[in-house]
Amino acid sequence: MKVAVLDIKGKETGRKAELSDAVFKIEPNEHAIYLDVKQYLAHQRQGTHKAKERSEIAGSTRKLKKQKGTGTARAGSIKSPVFRGGGRIFGPRPKDYTQKLNKNVKRLARKSALSMKSQENAIMVLEDFNLEQPRTKDFVAVLKALGLEDKKSLIVLGDTNNNVYLSSRNLKGSEVITHSELSTYKILNANNVVLLEGALEGIETNLNK
Repeated sequence: MKVAVLDIKGKETGRKAELSDAVFKIEPNEHAIYLDVKQYLAHQRQGTHKAKERSEIAGSTRKLKKQKGTGTARAGSIKSPVFRGGGRIFGPRPKDYTQKLNKNVKRLARKSALSMKSQENAIMVLEDFNLEQPRTKDFVAVLKALGLEDKKSLIVLGDTNNNVYLSSRNLKGSEVITHSELSTYKILNANNVVLLEGALEGIETNLNK
């Protein structure tokens, strides 16, 4: 499929980019997308949650009161979970949330996500550009020219570009990544995906292995 290449002013350059049908025009596999997004979100969890149980609480081991004759339940430790300041019953413990996923399934998920965006006409191809200095105002001007100032957008670069990255860092609705950082979650989380010309070859090479 062919897509018109735009410049940073939002106008067509007269050139067209050839997007691989094997990446941008497949039948989306929703289950692969589900598995990849689930793994991505699971890996965002630190798993360092921890609560102290009664054996870990600092406190006296003295028996609180005599065993019988008080008319109330027997109590042997101030560290018991039934008392304020005592240990927690079945509290959270550190856990590794890492999930394994086959590389081919991950590639299929990313291709499916890109194909879904392609079906929605939510993919743009932009000619490679650079900013003279990190300046949010200049980056916002590019988004306005593309009609993306009020939409969540994902800008995919061919190579690392600090000026463009730093210019976008203050914007909540826009994210700049390189083609090697492309993930199913980030594709689906954006309303529009903007691919720079320099990123196309890397994307297609990574997903057609």
